[in-house]
Amino acid sequence: MKLSVQDLNSHYGPAHILFDVALDVGEGEAVALLGRNGAGKSTTFRSIVGLVAQRTGRIQFEGHAIESWPTHAIVRGGLGYVPEERRIFTDLTVEENLEVGRQPARASAPQWTRERLFELFPNLAEMRNRPGGRMSGGEQQMLTIARTLMGNPSLVLLDEPSEGLSPKIVEQMVEAILAMKKAGVSLLVSEQNLHFARLISDRAYIIERGRICFSGTMAELDARPDIRDAHLAL
Repeated sequence: MKLSVQDLNSHYGPAHILFDVALDVGEGEAVALLGRNGAGKSTTFRSIVGLVAQRTGRIQFEGHAIESWPTHAIVRGGLGYVPEERRIFTDLTVEENLEVGRQPARASAPQWTRERLFELFPNLAEMRNRPGGRMSGGEQQMLTIARTLMGNPSLVLLDEPSEGLSPKIVEQMVEAILAMKKAGVSLLVSEQNLHFARLISDRAYIIERGRICFSGTMAELDARPDIRDAHLAL
C-alpha cells in the first residue's frame, strides 16, 4: 500500500474537524476524496503532510510511519502536495519556479525533468520565461503541479485541481493527471466535481463533516444515486 491513513483526528484550536478518518491509496492508483466545501478535504491533506499541529492517528507512506515527521521530511521522502491555493512564486519565471521544486531522483518514483514537464504541460513550454504573477489561474495550477513533480514524488496529493478552471484547461488537466498515473505516480485527488473525478479515479471516498461516509469504486458510487444526492449534490 502506497498510503494508509487510520483513525485520523484533527483539530483547529477547540474545533474538532476530522473524526477517525481512514483511507488508503494503492501503488499506481488514483483515488478521489469527494465532498462539499468545508467537508474536511483540505484538512485531511494538510494533516497527512504534517501542516495541522493538532492531529492524532496513524499515517503510513511506503511502509513508514510518518505521523511524527515534520513536513519537509515527508516531502523529501517522496510525498508531493499541491495545495488548493497554488502558492507559486509570482516574481519568479516558470523555469525558476520549477527549479525551486527540484529534488534528486528516487527509485520508487518516475523521474521528471523540465523538458518532460513541458511535454506534459505544453502551455508552460510557451511561457517558460514568464513570471508566475503574469499567468492565468489555470496556467498557475499547471505550474504548481509541475513544480511538485520536479520533486520526483511517488505519491501526489492534489487539492481541488479543477476548481475555477475553464472547460478547456480542465480537459488538459485530466490528460495530464492520466499521464502522471500512467508514468507510475499514485494520486489522491480532492474534488467537488464528480464528473472530473470519474474521469481520473479508480476509487472514491466521500467525506462529510469530517467523517468518511462512503468508500468504493467509481462504479459502485455511480450505482448509488442516494449517496451522491445526500453528500455531493449542491
